[in-house]
Amino acid sequence: MHSPLPVFALLLNALIWGLSWWPFRLMHEAGLHPLWATASMYALVLAGLLALRPASLRQAWQYPVLLLLAASSGLNNVAFNWAVTVGDVVRVILLFYLMPAWAVLLAWKLLGEKPTPMALLRLLLAFGGVVLVLLPADASLSGLFAGLTLADALAVFGGFMFALTNVLLRRFQGIPAQARMLAMFAGCMSMGLLTALSASSAGMVPGFPAFDSSWAFLALGLAVVLMFGNWALQFGAARLPSGVTSVVMLSEVVFASISSVLIAHEQLSARTLAGGALIMGAALLATLGRAPRK
Repeated sequence: MHSPLPVFALLLNALIWGLSWWPFRLMHEAGLHPLWATASMYALVLAGLLALRPASLRQAWQYPVLLLLAASSGLNNVAFNWAVTVGDVVRVILLFYLMPAWAVLLAWKLLGEKPTPMALLRLLLAFGGVVLVLLPADASLSGLFAGLTLADALAVFGGFMFALTNVLLRRFQGIPAQARMLAMFAGCMSMGLLTALSASSAGMVPGFPAFDSSWAFLALGLAVVLMFGNWALQFGAARLPSGVTSVVMLSEVVFASISSVLIAHEQLSARTLAGGALIMGAALLATLGRAPRK
């Protein structure tokens, strides 16, 4: 009999990320913008990793190509954290989960994996779902980009960067896992800091605020929780087939949707539900396509 612990570990990670929008909004309300929060939290996570695994720094220096992984994972986190703080949570999560569609195009370009007819079907389903989510009921297709908000653009960009991160992880699978993890955490911290400094100088976001325990304890607590969630992901994903892992991780959408309705009192329109069904259908087809066959 197989142990249920790996599945529970993945569900825990999905729950953490599905609820992460809430502390980010609380910190934002307390005066800490999500960009500064991302940089601060991952600085703490990076320090914790170096304290526990100091050898990972020496390993990472041996692979300069990890800078690409650091940039993609960092921009992925920056875009996602910013989007769920200022936008509609369900809409952001759904647009972010265009990742399987982007992965088809990126794997074609970077890994030489020519898309199959099933992969092209996933593309049509995913982008059809995006049209339903983004396009107002009384607008034509020409108005698709006219109503695009900052949160929408960040979610789409974040999903693309998430897909690129996954493709790079496959390409760099020969590099030690500790070095890859260090690069990702360092990328999240540095991209968060660089984006915050750039946006602050341009007047898009406020500068780093004076110390306030109301956001400081939230940042510290979320940093610890995210590090624990990463451990749960590593534990579960290492013990389950990738197809099973991907299906379980889709529960993040459920956690985010239910929590946003209960906590933020957000509304789920029929068009959002229909578009979400298409996007999730594409994601499920992607995971079933990777499932091992007997």
